[in-house]
Amino acid sequence: MALAYIPSPSVSQFTIGPVTIHIYALCMLAGIVAAVAIASVRWSRRGGDFDQILDITLCAVPAGIVGARVYHIVTTPERFFGPTGDWVEMFRIWHGGLGIWGAVLFGGLAAWAWCRHKHYPMALLADSVAPGLLVAQAIGRLGNWFNQELYGAPTTLPWGLKLSSTGTAIGSGEQCYDGTTCPTGTLFQPTFLYEMIWNLIGAALIVWLGRRASAYLKAGSLFATYVMWYTLGRGWIETLRIDYAHNFLGVRINVWVAMVVFAMGAIAFILIQRFGKDSAGLEKRLKDITDTERHD
Repeated sequence: MALAYIPSPSVSQFTIGPVTIHIYALCMLAGIVAAVAIASVRWSRRGGDFDQILDITLCAVPAGIVGARVYHIVTTPERFFGPTGDWVEMFRIWHGGLGIWGAVLFGGLAAWAWCRHKHYPMALLADSVAPGLLVAQAIGRLGNWFNQELYGAPTTLPWGLKLSSTGTAIGSGEQCYDGTTCPTGTLFQPTFLYEMIWNLIGAALIVWLGRRASAYLKAGSLFATYVMWYTLGRGWIETLRIDYAHNFLGVRINVWVAMVVFAMGAIAFILIQRFGKDSAGLEKRLKDITDTERHD
């Protein structure tokens, strides 16, 4: 009998009249609000204003949701196609299935397109949103805790996650992983907690770098740091998880993605230092654009 453990919530949703509210969705919403708030403050310090961030958000968030769903569909097609699939399930995002890789890619492309249209410096925007993205992802992981999903292998650590009887059957004498059976009361690695802590540390690190090394780093460096930090942590955390995932050469697909994106982030960081623009010049340009918009 474990004397210490992390309990699982007994509820993952509630109803208000005919409407069912999923706590996972509330966590995602709270993460978006936090990211927008952080980005707005950092963007304003560089010469922009909140209205610009709001417009970018209205473009990036829907695109990010679509991208997150597309990534999940591409990496787990059997859920939606084939003899056991249901293509209508693609549109039921409340049943779960969002990939952060697709969210950042599609959301980033939408933000880039809007910045290009309005002539905002994209590199400054990327640096402004970098720590907010990590905070948002940390808050979003709470949704996995409420859903009792995406945990790691069984553990005897005092911070192991104990699943409740209202959640999944795993850990209650049912199939555990790799064809084995877990006894009742089994604790699992709380990978949601590991990623939360990793992301929050990364957000603090990026803010610290922005203050201490801004004179030496070119615009866009902080976002490249975000990419490297997140993928470095996600890679090892992913190896702890036991939920179903496709494997390539015996390694989970998301681990491969993390390694590839980390390499891309590292290359981008080097190229930015060599060919990127100084933040000071871009901040002056942004301030001029903002002054013109306010005047108009």
